[in-house]
Amino acid sequence: MHTSWCIKKGSECAVRFVYAFGFALVLVPQSGEGYAADKLIGLHSAPAVSQSLPWIAREAGLFKKYNLDFDLVYIQAAAAAAASMIGGDAEIALTGGIAIVRAYLQGVQGFVFIGANKNILTHSIVARPEIKRPQDLKGKRIGVFRFGSNNHYFAMQILPRYGLDPNRDVILRQTGGGIGDVAALINGALDASVMLTYGESAVAQGFHYVIYGPDVRVPYGAAVFVTRQSVLNRRPQVIAQFMHAMAEAAKIFHTDLPFTYKVLAKYLRIDDPKILDAAYKYEVKALEPRLEIRPEGLQAILDEVSPADPRAKSVMPQQLIDRRYLDEMDKSGFFDKLWGAKR
Repeated sequence: MHTSWCIKKGSECAVRFVYAFGFALVLVPQSGEGYAADKLIGLHSAPAVSQSLPWIAREAGLFKKYNLDFDLVYIQAAAAAAASMIGGDAEIALTGGIAIVRAYLQGVQGFVFIGANKNILTHSIVARPEIKRPQDLKGKRIGVFRFGSNNHYFAMQILPRYGLDPNRDVILRQTGGGIGDVAALINGALDASVMLTYGESAVAQGFHYVIYGPDVRVPYGAAVFVTRQSVLNRRPQVIAQFMHAMAEAAKIFHTDLPFTYKVLAKYLRIDDPKILDAAYKYEVKALEPRLEIRPEGLQAILDEVSPADPRAKSVMPQQLIDRRYLDEMDKSGFFDKLWGAKR
């Protein structure tokens, strides 16, 4: 490495030198002063509490702190987000894991999971008042976001526990999710719906939880950070800056409720403080303060996919995970500094 090149390139040279020796250290600027911000485009696939960390980071100025010019793009459904990343339209995503796993099995093996905000499903089934028990869902119309989505998977997993075959005993309808599910319940287009963020909105309208998901805790890579190996090779420092911003956003999410509620109200468009409070409390216990990604969540996805794609049986969750950033933040004391103690 020529000295003149190092002087010209400055911190970029230092970063490349560090990564050349095995990721021994991560250099993360603590402010944007004196640096040109690094451009990064990220995706998220659902307007949900579990995908709110980039919103919090934006509103708290964390991207600026970590020298990032970050654009967050909403692409409905994880499959579309995966396709966008394959096409090079974005370099990082916070999304459901199933589309990424399917792409990996189909040969796009550059995808890697580098952290997670949620490793279980907390969807619930909200139903009309006359549907008293899960068994009463037989023959009823149940809304799901999309076939192949997280809440569709929840329905496929949970209904058999109550003696219902989701392929024969109920009528599953794609709705597109969100507040539209509440409207579909109100106007009678649905008898029940698999819901997450807007479940409390439905309850406020007189519907009720016939199956309450947080009590079930179905393992699943529900909200995971994913990038591609080529990005890690080309821009390891930029992804490090992003993950540090997400770690600080997680701290804010779990400890600064007034600020978090303000952000959630803005991006989820929920005006009722009681509904907002209920939506937060519904999710917070399922979310990962230190962005830990748990192999059992990815194993659940592999198990789901394997009947249609036998290649899933030969893949271990660890093959899909790159822990470099989580390990660095742990070993360097960054997480302990954020939280004050091991959490």
